Amino acid sequence: MTTARPATARPPVPEAVHRRRWAILAVLMLSLLIVVLDNSILNVAMKTIATPDPVGLGATHSQLEWAINSYTLVFAGLLFTSGLLGDRWGRKKVMMFGLAVFGAASALAGMADSPGELIAFRALMGFGAAFVMPATLAILMNVFDRDEQPKAIGVWAAGVGLAIAIGPITGGLLLEHFWWGSVFMINVPIVLLALAAMALLVPESRDPAPGRMDPLGVLLSVVGLVLLVYGIITGGRLADFTDPEVLLTVGAGLAVLAGFVLHEKRSEHPALDVRWFRNPAFSAAVTALALVFFALMGVTFFMVFYLQSVRGFTPLQTGLLLIPLAAAQLFFAPRARLVVDRFGARATCAGGLLTIAATMTAFLLLDGDTPIWVLELVFFFQGAGMAHIAPPVTVTVMQALPREKAGSGSAVNNIFRQVGGALGVAVLGSLLSASYRGRIDGELAAVPGLSRDARHAAGESIESTLALADGLGPAGRALAGRADEAFVHAMHVTAVTGAAVVLLGAVVAVFFLPGRRPEERAGTGAAGAEAPGDGGAGVVGARTGGAGAGGGKDGDREPGAGEAER
Repeated sequence: MTTARPATARPPVPEAVHRRRWAILAVLMLSLLIVVLDNSILNVAMKTIATPDPVGLGATHSQLEWAINSYTLVFAGLLFTSGLLGDRWGRKKVMMFGLAVFGAASALAGMADSPGELIAFRALMGFGAAFVMPATLAILMNVFDRDEQPKAIGVWAAGVGLAIAIGPITGGLLLEHFWWGSVFMINVPIVLLALAAMALLVPESRDPAPGRMDPLGVLLSVVGLVLLVYGIITGGRLADFTDPEVLLTVGAGLAVLAGFVLHEKRSEHPALDVRWFRNPAFSAAVTALALVFFALMGVTFFMVFYLQSVRGFTPLQTGLLLIPLAAAQLFFAPRARLVVDRFGARATCAGGLLTIAATMTAFLLLDGDTPIWVLELVFFFQGAGMAHIAPPVTVTVMQALPREKAGSGSAVNNIFRQVGGALGVAVLGSLLSASYRGRIDGELAAVPGLSRDARHAAGESIESTLALADGLGPAGRALAGRADEAFVHAMHVTAVTGAAVVLLGAVVAVFFLPGRRPEERAGTGAAGAEAPGDGGAGVVGARTGGAGAGGGKDGDREPGAGEAER
């Protein structure tokens, strides 16, 4: 780790930038909001998109998974490339480019005529988003003083909770009055507002010695992840994970990812420096984050179908029912640093993970007529648990790396969050599909005159079964009831599996995350001792700890090189 230069070696944050730092954070949160908002809106719209034309696109279960994962995999694969481009060209420029691409791709997704087109345009949206999210944290580190950075990061993390709250409600309102594509079209005016505000308020920052590109590493990571997740989704669709197509695709994906690791170890300019993972705190932090998002994204995938297909709620009602989950994150995330100051990152994250595991287990209480307040209570505690994981994990990742690597730390934090979420949708979504098919196939076999192909298609998801039941008259009502029972059983199996994954994350947190530091026990606190990106170097001086002392990748540069500009 590099040694901090005296405070006089770095100029303070420019006064004009310091005065508008909270306005800049608001712009960064608006940009972050739209990236997260898109996925939360899509969750509410999945049932509508699965409905046949003209209401939706008639997307199958696996196509819905790919509509989510095409975005996530492209986003995760390009995070480090976007970080290098931000260092070279300026983070503000790269972020504005990403927003423009995201807005254009959103408009195209809203006009898609088929599930295949939707998946392709969602991938393009992921390309744009990859240039947005890492830059938000890197810019934040360049405009806030060291002592204010933990508070600002808590607010930044709370932006996820805000997006979770706004997304489903906005999606529900749009689906009540417009066609399904409106959930993507809503991104366009928000993008235009964010671009205008960014041009006026956000300062430019860059690294005077940016790293080189690693196109082979990026290609290997994207190809490996796509093959791996495609194989898992195919296993769920076929209800057979031993099928040769599944085994070959998953094996090829693992082989390509192994080649990616070997390439990164030998590369002089890796997209992902695998040596960082030798640090136990760093590895534990990103692993815990990946595991919790693995479980949460998988659970979110089935929860929308439970609320709309089994319980009969509208998209707007579904959005309103998700408010406790989001409100808890929005309330607790900015305050998580206070819990870390008192108990340390290890206890805080482990407690949050155990809370989420308990709430996932509580899904076993849900059936077709459980009082809705039970679900609302579960959602609230689930959101509270999540709020005590993301902020301290982010701080741990940032502090585990040298100060000049804070921007890369942000990318690592995001890539494991996204990859964990993508695999969660694939694995738990496939488990849900396989469990559902195992229960409903017998019922479909009893339907007279139903061909083998039609039976297979009707058993792929509860929406497919209900579509068949709608045309069967009185017999269809009985089939619909059996479909609800089969889905609830599959939901229980999936939720318990998700809880087990989160418990594994809690074990990782307990054994490998750092506990309270001596200075925290003495009353110094994390906020004053080691702000994210400072790596413990702690430069003291009037407004010298933000852009100069610990700001992103520019932490140890010469005076004035790459500082936040007016």
